[in-house]
Amino acid sequence: MDVTGAQWRKSSRSGNNGGACVEVADNLSGVVLVRDTKDRDGGTLAFGPAAWRSFVELAKTADPTV
Repeated sequence: MDVTGAQWRKSSRSGNNGGACVEVADNLSGVVLVRDTKDRDGGTLAFGPAAWRSFVELAKTADPTV
């Protein structure tokens, strides 16, 4: 998969908790990419747009204390 055109941004759900952040690239057609901000070369997860929307909706409603 060619990801050279990915435009990465820090997730709005990442906090200021010592670097435990993820970056998201959602500008590519048919795929949403996610990677660890601290280890950008350590691997990238790829999601289909529908799966990503489902994950985001779940994350918005999840109890962060669980």
